[in-house]
Amino acid sequence: MDSQRVARVGEVLRYELSELVRLRVKDPRLGFVTITHVEVSADLRHAKVHVSSLGTPEEASRSIEVLSGAAGFLRSELFKRVRLRFIPELSFKIDRSIEHSVRISQVLRELKDESERRES
Repeated sequence: MDSQRVARVGEVLRYELSELVRLRVKDPRLGFVTITHVEVSADLRHAKVHVSSLGTPEEASRSIEVLSGAAGFLRSELFKRVRLRFIPELSFKIDRSIEHSVRISQVLRELKDESERRES
């Protein structure tokens, strides 16, 4: 399948899932989450939903469990909103890229501070 189409489907699913999680998923165990990226398989049958979560790793894991439990509901809602022959099976993964970026920035800042101290 055309990779541009797969990418567009991923973006549509990311937008729609973000809206559904924000407006329709009412589970109190769900923390503050953001759908950062959706990887769709070439046959459009499977989608890995990358989720960023504020809070502790335990809260992030709990949020993933809640979203996994709501996958059937989310798929049925996507069916109503998105015109696709098949709505992909959803699997949710924790996206640690934001944490990774923060850690890299912190290390770079520490290196810069150390370099400035040496020059002084």
